[in-house]
Amino acid sequence: MPHTQAESVIKNIIREIAQECAAKGNTVSETMVAFVVKAIVLDPRNGFNVDRTLTKDDVQKLIKLCVDRLLDTKSPSLETIKMQVYFDMNYTTRGEFLDEHHRVLESRLATVSREITDSRARTAEELESLYRKIVSYVLLRSGLGSPTDIRVVREATVPTILKEAIPATTKHIDSELQSSRDMIYKYTALIEQMDGKRQKGNVLNLIQLKEALFNVRQHEALLNIILSDVITCAQQLEVMDKQYGAQMEQLKATVQSKTAIPTAQVYPLFISLSKLWNSFQDEIVLLSVLSNMTANLQPFLSLHEELFPEHVIQPLLSDLTVKSDEDRIKESAGMQVNPSDFRTQEWYFPETTANYDRLPIQYHGFCGFTIATRDGLLLPGDPGIGILKHRERYYIFSCKEAAYMFAQDPDHYINLIGEKAKQCAELIQLLELHQQFSSITPYSQAEASEKLLMKPITKCNSSTQTDTHILETNIVKSYEWNEWELRRKAIKLTNLRKKVTHSMQTHGSHMRRENFSQVYLPKQVGTQTKRDGASNVPKPQIFLSGLRGCGLSQPTNMVKVNLTRDVEES
Repeated sequence: MPHTQAESVIKNIIREIAQECAAKGNTVSETMVAFVVKAIVLDPRNGFNVDRTLTKDDVQKLIKLCVDRLLDTKSPSLETIKMQVYFDMNYTTRGEFLDEHHRVLESRLATVSREITDSRARTAEELESLYRKIVSYVLLRSGLGSPTDIRVVREATVPTILKEAIPATTKHIDSELQSSRDMIYKYTALIEQMDGKRQKGNVLNLIQLKEALFNVRQHEALLNIILSDVITCAQQLEVMDKQYGAQMEQLKATVQSKTAIPTAQVYPLFISLSKLWNSFQDEIVLLSVLSNMTANLQPFLSLHEELFPEHVIQPLLSDLTVKSDEDRIKESAGMQVNPSDFRTQEWYFPETTANYDRLPIQYHGFCGFTIATRDGLLLPGDPGIGILKHRERYYIFSCKEAAYMFAQDPDHYINLIGEKAKQCAELIQLLELHQQFSSITPYSQAEASEKLLMKPITKCNSSTQTDTHILETNIVKSYEWNEWELRRKAIKLTNLRKKVTHSMQTHGSHMRRENFSQVYLPKQVGTQTKRDGASNVPKPQIFLSGLRGCGLSQPTNMVKVNLTRDVEES
């Protein structure tokens, strides 16, 4: 069957399954249906051969299996797949989200922005209307609320919203993580106890319990991704807050109490503040999306209380030791693989690898040997034991014995894990098996290739020494071992005895004649000036009388009287 024809058949099957589920009261997306279809076909227990064309009977069988799977209301596996599809459809990286947010926001606010820029307000009413449009634009762009609510208008001027929201969101995610981890530790302890024993299998369904463990492990992994983005928001907020404070101080110093300031001085500051304000708004929107995703992941855990209620689980745990991931890693502390035991295997250790904690570990950091030999049990690996490199991929293990067993035949255990993932499709994304199942996993291929680019940077202890005395100090430079050189020097000395020495003296030679010069010391000369003298001149004083006059009948007659004292009187 041609490729395009096969795609058309698959689309029709997906559409028919979605319609049948909707007819039975359960609306599902076509993306979810497509994922389940591929998972059903991939499972070898269903008897489908992916290398041949599906017959009509195969199509009817596939539709029935998919509908039954999608309508199963007590399947933790289905809830895990729903969680993975939801996260894959709604989560994007920080850069991609901000780019898409800016594009959508600009397209929505284009009309309001055009009204503001084209306004030619002159009267007080027109200016008031323009001001309201600007406030509405800011509120709509920031997404803080309705521009008609006065409380939102006042709150929009307070940038501390982000400082209060980040700790609250982080606290909420930490609480959700702790709750998920508590369930993980309980389920793991029960599964370890029930393996090979059937007395507790009558109370709990071991298959459902493992599916529930996959479900809550996936929830933990997704919450860690969201928490990492929230921490990045907090780091960005700290940087932007410092920049905002510096810009405001610079603006205050520029403006001060001046009535008029050149635009070339303040406009760059206003533009910089505007960009910072937009960055604050971007962080608020991103934090809101992350918070909503955290809340939307919670319903996918609703089956746990129904299938494994607390009053049933707690008595079974009374005689068990519930270990956390940290406790399991502490138990294996100090155990390390001896690389000399493996001639053909390559191992990395924390003391010899610079980027040890950033290597792309396979199976999301879980022990591959335990997954393969204990029917999908997920135990955390301890990097301190050593990281095995096999076919350009890196594996860690929960104990030293598991590392030795896996290293003897890695391909065998890798194939076992692949077969287990075919039966439990949710493991494909949980264990990050995107290379083995590239046609079914929603995992980004670009992200997969980026992870594989990380290579270990090995390091070792080395030292160099510089000699203080490179050459020996007791070397006799006049020593000569060559007898022919000694003969040449002897002939030279013999010839010198027969030579006549001639000498002459010139002004340029070092034996020039002595020259003398006589210097007369300067005489001591002194001068005498006349004595200092001083004089005190009297201060001039003049009095004018008759300035007031005697009325209109008599004219004014001013008299000038000199009251200055004579020089002789002083």
